[in-house]
Amino acid sequence: MTAFTSLSRAMLLGWFRDRSALFFSILFPLMFLVLFGGIFSDMGTSKMAVIQVGKVPLLEQSAAGLGDVLEIQKSDDPAAAREKVREGDVVAAISQQGDTLQVSYSAADQVRSGTVQGVLRQVVTQANAVGVPQRFTMTAQQVEDDSLKAIQYVTPGLLSWAIAMGAAFGAAATLVTWREKRILRRLRLAPVALGSVVGARVGVSVAIALIQTAIFLVVASLPFFGLQLSAYWWMAIPLVVAGTLTFMAIGLVAGGLAKSAEAASGIANLIVLPMAFLSGSFIPLDAAPGWLQTLSNVFPLKHLNQGLLDVMVRGQGPLSVLPELGIVLAFGLVIGLIAMKVFRWDSV
Repeated sequence: MTAFTSLSRAMLLGWFRDRSALFFSILFPLMFLVLFGGIFSDMGTSKMAVIQVGKVPLLEQSAAGLGDVLEIQKSDDPAAAREKVREGDVVAAISQQGDTLQVSYSAADQVRSGTVQGVLRQVVTQANAVGVPQRFTMTAQQVEDDSLKAIQYVTPGLLSWAIAMGAAFGAAATLVTWREKRILRRLRLAPVALGSVVGARVGVSVAIALIQTAIFLVVASLPFFGLQLSAYWWMAIPLVVAGTLTFMAIGLVAGGLAKSAEAASGIANLIVLPMAFLSGSFIPLDAAPGWLQTLSNVFPLKHLNQGLLDVMVRGQGPLSVLPELGIVLAFGLVIGLIAMKVFRWDSV
């Protein structure tokens, strides 16, 4: 019993003295508790933009009570309204034909579109409550091809996360390992241009990211999953390259600050994994609080997600993703400058 007590005490003291163990056992899970608490604590309170197409008496009669939930825009062009829904600018387009309320929604925005449909069903139910017999109905139709599956909207986010993880962890681990084994010092003294060394490492990382992309698309396109790429899916390639460069820079910052490969992996994980949740790679942020949706715009992964979704699924043209591409590259430039500041050739 004495031996057991002594060993238990020694192990417990060792755990308390191990800062990395304390972090990943206590602080890291606690961070996700705070993160998810922030995401879901105020879920669904932000207004959702919809378009009223022409005259919609049912909607107009209830407009006053819907002001806290819906931001109602007006249009007389049904085709333009549906296009805005398809591009994600608004949640739904609402029109009325006789006694039927017609709702057009996007399958890429299932959380908010489902909420809007629920609100509009209540409008129809309340309108029917006053009349006998009940005559108002509601129909809902997605603006995309009905054959499209959920894989369409899962693939871009998971691909972005995979690229971010691969680039950040690869750069961080390689930098620390090369520094510990004095490979960096040897490369610096070798008769090889520094640009060649950097170019080779960047080229390998980009090649790995493109291989990741090819594997993702091939697997997701299998009949079992049924991914259907849009005509401009090839614009995902420059987005993948830009994302790889940006997250390589993040990995270099982690490697520059860390003293061991384990610490570098921990720092990279601490940066990339929360960013994936806050950028909508795993969980759509459509119904998250407005402040959280605004905060997500400061993360490069959010813009990489958005760009890939636009060209792979929504079928938007190459020019439409240039802003997202520019933002990701700008992030990479800023973070790359920080990486240069914290870079070290030696461990000491």
